[in-house]
Amino acid sequence: MREIAAAAGVSPMTVSRVLNKRPDVAPGTRHKIEQLVAESGFVRSRAATAMRKGRHGLIDLVVLSLDSPYILEIIRGVEEALEPTGFRLVISATNGEDQRERQWLAKISDGWTDGAILVLAQGQSARLQALRRRGTPFVVVDHQGELGPHIPSVGATNWAGARSATEYLLSLGHRRIAFIGGSPTLGCAQERASGFRAALEAAGLVPEPDLVRPGTFMHESGYEQTLALLDLPRPPTAIFAGNDTMAFGCYSALRERGVTVPDAISVIGFDDVLVAPLVIPPLTTVRQPLADMGRFAVSMLQRLIDGRPLDAVRVELATSLVVRDSCAAPAPPKRPRP
Repeated sequence: MREIAAAAGVSPMTVSRVLNKRPDVAPGTRHKIEQLVAESGFVRSRAATAMRKGRHGLIDLVVLSLDSPYILEIIRGVEEALEPTGFRLVISATNGEDQRERQWLAKISDGWTDGAILVLAQGQSARLQALRRRGTPFVVVDHQGELGPHIPSVGATNWAGARSATEYLLSLGHRRIAFIGGSPTLGCAQERASGFRAALEAAGLVPEPDLVRPGTFMHESGYEQTLALLDLPRPPTAIFAGNDTMAFGCYSALRERGVTVPDAISVIGFDDVLVAPLVIPPLTTVRQPLADMGRFAVSMLQRLIDGRPLDAVRVELATSLVVRDSCAAPAPPKRPRP
């Protein structure tokens, strides 16, 4: 500001008045200063503005990893929502390790952040309650464990989404539907498995134990469990993968065995990550509004930082089924040779 003031032949206070759009500056002087500002590439320090309000201008985002399309979509929503606020984003990855989660939660509570958005491997209810007692504003996104009654969180309708996916496969005529879920300790995995079972039971079907497989939400588990399903005496006609990443693992296993999708086996996923419409065939999946969840978490966190009450402690955004080309009616059974 001093350099711009010297170049314009005015005081730094006059430059400050122009930057703050004060009316008490002569039009000619204002125009000259604005030109110099534009030519110099001067940008006002939002962090300094935040510090004048008693803040640090920093928001922490703690995530499981940085190599997941699911996580990247949440980050995209958080970044877009923070852009006009003046806060800077600090991203930390824990890789799902309990010790690293403890370390990052301890750093968040040291007072050098204005607030935090947490995407954790587990709910960490006791630690989150400790953060709350210290007065650190935070919001949990897509919680995967039990949270206390006063922990602010944003999620999606996992149960309803899984039920709608299963009902779609049933409407195509499938009856032998396999399900590859996540770890049973994760809340979202439990909800998706429950929605799958509810749809089958409503159709008068009992889930066959051999067709319900444990997964980890990773590509490898989708691949391995699909191979196990293909080795059954009666393989399924459709596979519902608990997330898109495992669905891509299903694709790899089916392609390796020469099984075509959807002619021989239908595949459906969950999340609708950016690459879901780009694989071959494009993946039918349940759209989880991941970017919107990140944006909504920022909105809730801003209210907490400003000391304003939340309209609701727990918010669930609606999921929707996105029909593409990976599902079809089951192939007719082969007739035995005479």
